[in-house]
Amino acid sequence: MSNGHARVAASGGPRREGMDVDARIGPAPRVAVVDDDESIRFVVETLLEREGIAAESYASAEAFLEALDDGSTGCLVLDLHLPGMNGLELQQVLARDGHRIPIIFFTARGTVPDAVSALKNGAIDFVEKPFDNKELLAKIRQSLNAGAKQQDRATAAQSAQRLGSLTSREREVMERVVSGRLNKSIADELGICIKTVEYHRARVMQKTGARSVAQLVQFALGSSQP
Repeated sequence: MSNGHARVAASGGPRREGMDVDARIGPAPRVAVVDDDESIRFVVETLLEREGIAAESYASAEAFLEALDDGSTGCLVLDLHLPGMNGLELQQVLARDGHRIPIIFFTARGTVPDAVSALKNGAIDFVEKPFDNKELLAKIRQSLNAGAKQQDRATAAQSAQRLGSLTSREREVMERVVSGRLNKSIADELGICIKTVEYHRARVMQKTGARSVAQLVQFALGSSQP
């Protein structure tokens, strides 16, 4: 059990204009809020919940790292000055470990130079406290969409790498599988026996790591994205 507190909005809520990530396949990415001020965490979580955005909060960088789950965090709203590991140190740990999470930093007045340093290290933006709810929400939406596009590029590259390991015959079989052809139809079209189709089909699934034809279709579509 982590120290995080999660509040997930119902999926049946109204769509919000500009929230492209709502239409994406699979679970919606969550916003993680890391701030030692409980009132700040409550305000931001409530704001996001009202907008239909899933959120979770943590009182420290260490608690966030303990609960970190690859792929589930679409945006991190992070206070610069935390007890223990501070915001800049957490940013460095995430970068070192390969977690490419878009970060928006909270900063108090007088700490703008630190925020500028965070931007140079890859943060998306920073917001000064006390913050304007509409401004923060707009930046979170931008960050979620930027993170989604980044994930699309990473998925496309991974899919292309997996499909690149296929032989020409395996690719021919795969193209027909994802188009919905049955094994017998594929065998007739390629002039091979059904057992050979089954063999190549199994090799395709093994090489790509696809657990189903539906997932194989996703890989094929992902590799064709620009």
